[in-house]
Amino acid sequence: MKRSRFTIMLLMTAAFAHGQQRITIDVNKKAQVIDNIGSSGAWFSEGIGKYWSPEIREQMARWLFSKEFKKDGSPEGIGLSCWRFNIGGGTAEQGDSSGIKDFRKRVECFLKPDGTYDWSKQSGYLWFTKKARAYGVETLIAFSNTPPVWMNQNGLGYKTAKDYRSNLKVDQYDAYASFLTKVWQHFDKEGLHFDYISPVNEPQWDWSNPYGEASQEGTAWTNEEVLRIAGALDTALSKAKANTKILLSEAGHLVSLYAQEGPASHQIQALKSGAVYGLSHVPAIIGGHSYFTDSGDSSRRAIREHVRDTASKYGLQYWQTEYSMLADGYKDGHEGPRTAMDCALFLAKVIHDDFVYGNAAAWQFWNSWEPGRADMDTRYYLVALHPKDKAYKEGTVTAVKNLWALGQYSRFVRPGMQRVMAESGDDSLLVSAYVSRKQVVLVSVNYGEQAKKLSLAVKGRKPVKVRYYETSKEEDMQLHLERSGNEQIEQKGRSVITVVME
Repeated sequence: MKRSRFTIMLLMTAAFAHGQQRITIDVNKKAQVIDNIGSSGAWFSEGIGKYWSPEIREQMARWLFSKEFKKDGSPEGIGLSCWRFNIGGGTAEQGDSSGIKDFRKRVECFLKPDGTYDWSKQSGYLWFTKKARAYGVETLIAFSNTPPVWMNQNGLGYKTAKDYRSNLKVDQYDAYASFLTKVWQHFDKEGLHFDYISPVNEPQWDWSNPYGEASQEGTAWTNEEVLRIAGALDTALSKAKANTKILLSEAGHLVSLYAQEGPASHQIQALKSGAVYGLSHVPAIIGGHSYFTDSGDSSRRAIREHVRDTASKYGLQYWQTEYSMLADGYKDGHEGPRTAMDCALFLAKVIHDDFVYGNAAAWQFWNSWEPGRADMDTRYYLVALHPKDKAYKEGTVTAVKNLWALGQYSRFVRPGMQRVMAESGDDSLLVSAYVSRKQVVLVSVNYGEQAKKLSLAVKGRKPVKVRYYETSKEEDMQLHLERSGNEQIEQKGRSVITVVME
């Protein structure tokens, strides 16, 4: 049928108004294999795991770990494939003399000063870690922010001297390595297998304020000290015939992995030249945290490309092992408070950039739960805590949009999937794709206000069944009806969807 120029213009205008967008996926253009997507349960887990009602705790575990679906077909949880457990340094036993004002951030230690172990400690933390294992979470990481306080130079769980060197006494490296190994051995015998031990956390920071106080346990480490503790721990694990790995170095700033100044800079180059990756328990992985490198699209992506290129040059795999919206980058140039959906979209954007530009093989959030509102400035947590008393022995919880934004990745991008090329041709539409033998998974972050109609073109596969899940202002990973492989998918403005193609 012949159409007038006016009719054609109307059709083109209508198509534009509905934001039609072609998404191209090429399964033959492959990038990194995904190892895990996870989170941490530090600080507040102790009181919650000990005292809060079983129903509340079970709901929290279900939100994080479940891979089941509700009656309407949407997920009941985000199916994390990694969980991080904090091995405490004994600041909880020190009480107010610990120098850490917030009692919720003081952590017990399994090892007592007399050399004996008390395995009843950290029972709240362990409740959630055991739940993670029971739900089938694939990777468990045990990380330490500080050696036990009596092994440290100042007897505290954080460094007070501003010399950016480790707080660990120079004659206690073997003792610290033995402690971490014995903690691993104990829980492994109990069926709680930690796949990784992380002995160093954010070695670039000094951890105390001008008044000699700290907000949490922590110590700086120089590159030479990181090499030394890695060697001591490798020896201890070898003697124990432990089948676990050492995760290094959890850099507090991504630029420290390849540049910057100071005794814990250029960490990729320093650790590689220090031959640490020749040790039997140290895999070719470098860990870094995405804090403070999230402001501005071009800057954020350029930093991740530097990490990717430097890690690749030295034969290492990059893991993003901690992130929450600590700095102001999440505001995206806006003044005033940000809604829960604003925060969730920014989180999804950072995850996208870590995977697509950083080639991250793992991505882990910090922290799963903290006290705060569920509707505004949810920058620090996946679940908002509403304690009923100052002792944190009772309370309620609310899942926030961050949980579901992370879940758009973690629930469907499973360990062993490989990222492949995906392009949208639209700067406001951030897409990434992942494949397994039977599935192609697309995650699309629509950062714009306008709805989009997505037309999918998959090279190398022919999807026969398509379903998708959407998180928006109104929805939490809501299932949308299955479709045949060639139908358009409608994505709302300011939303995240995951398309699963069989």
